[in-house]
Amino acid sequence: MSDKSYDGSCFCGAVQLTVTGEPAAMGYCHCRSCRHWSAGPVNAFSLWPPAAINVTQGSDNIGTYVKTDHSHRKWCKSCGGHLFTEHPAMGLTDVYTAIIPDLPFTPTLHVFYEETVLRIHDGVVKLKDIPAKMGGSGEELPE
Repeated sequence: MSDKSYDGSCFCGAVQLTVTGEPAAMGYCHCRSCRHWSAGPVNAFSLWPPAAINVTQGSDNIGTYVKTDHSHRKWCKSCGGHLFTEHPAMGLTDVYTAIIPDLPFTPTLHVFYEETVLRIHDGVVKLKDIPAKMGGSGEELPE
């Protein structure tokens, strides 16, 4: 595992964090929940073990919203900038790639592509939901 670190922050910079090592996965989520939360047609994610994430500034300024037990969404209380989502059942945390500007984003899959509103023809695997090893069907869909 790499010991490379990448710094990130919310929109206003009040909350800052560092991720260290390599993410467990990177890709795009097309589920309705992520689209609604991000106010966009797709959400770019990077999944990390929680120990790889260190909030270096502003931890007291992080708000949490829990709509379901699957996703604990975090944001900056000052600017409303989205930071990350903890996924307790997976044991991973999604740090939104947009807040880590220097992270080389190399997506390997699209998840919940069955729910997409924006077809992306990039040759990257499209899954109906999530990989089987994470509790999904692992079923691939055509581009």
